[in-house]
Amino acid sequence: MVKNCWEHEDCGRQPGGNKVEEFGVCPAATYEGSNGINRGKNAGRCCWKVAGTLCGGQVQGSWAEKLMDCAKCDFYNLVKIEEGEAFQP
Repeated sequence: MVKNCWEHEDCGRQPGGNKVEEFGVCPAATYEGSNGINRGKNAGRCCWKVAGTLCGGQVQGSWAEKLMDCAKCDFYNLVKIEEGEAFQP
């Protein structure tokens, strides 16, 4: 079974998560416009495309601002391997 970013990173920002009060609900967990991309729920397997995700303990900015960090991310690279030729960056 593939994991979404909030499951892999255990960030607690999914609806009902333990960090929602502190950081808010992550937009990757709720953005339905990306549902199914890379077999994820909402933007859970393309979180790098969504502003406001929590990475390195800090809420991130726009896609352009976080692009270089995301390309180095373990989760990004795991999804890339798991999806193979079907990977949608």
